[in-house]
Amino acid sequence: MSLIVVQLKTELRMLLRNGEQLLLILGIPLFLLVFFGNIDVLPTGEGDALDFLVPGILAVSIMSTSMVSLGISTGFQRSYGVFTRLGLTPLGTSRLVVAKALSIMIVELLQIVLIGIVASIMGWSSSPMSVVNAIGALLLGTLAFAGIGLTLAGRLRAEVNLAAQNGLHLVLLLTSGMIIDPESLPEQLGSTTRWLPAQPLADLLRSSLSGLTPSGRSWLVLLGWAVVAPLLASRLFRWSPGD
Repeated sequence: MSLIVVQLKTELRMLLRNGEQLLLILGIPLFLLVFFGNIDVLPTGEGDALDFLVPGILAVSIMSTSMVSLGISTGFQRSYGVFTRLGLTPLGTSRLVVAKALSIMIVELLQIVLIGIVASIMGWSSSPMSVVNAIGALLLGTLAFAGIGLTLAGRLRAEVNLAAQNGLHLVLLLTSGMIIDPESLPEQLGSTTRWLPAQPLADLLRSSLSGLTPSGRSWLVLLGWAVVAPLLASRLFRWSPGD
């Protein structure tokens, strides 16, 4: 545990040093929320647009931060030899994955608080009980996407990893129902994406924050990814591209 705490502090220090990246991580979701919340350009279905957008923006934030930001930064750290010495310590890849996931959870906590404040100012509200399920979905989503991002970062060259993370992010963003009403997507596409982590995360957040009962299948799919993806990252991660 002490090794994880030490590495967690290191990860947080590196995040704070890269202030521009941290500002973008916190600022982009807020911009998307304000922009799409005031300009009706997305097919958000019936009902209040904010009831659709707020859970979707939360899901986008989790995926972008846990997978893309964490995965790309880790990939470049690996290519620069940052982890070479860590491979000679008792830390191990499992503790590294845990430390990185915990560090990104702290950043996401700030994201969630800021999104909640801005959404409340815009007129959105949710019952306190619905937040419990939403928190569970956010935690599982973080583990799932952090595992995916670190799996790619730990195996691919930095440039290939950069393209893979952004490409996967774009595909999941457009097909998961995070910002586009799932009813407007082709049925065959939905039957495929429901087994990927993005759509279950969006479904769980939207159901929970709307006061509806979340789908049991969505819980099981997201839980599966939250367990399997970090385990894969721990097993497949290599300290340097030459390993």
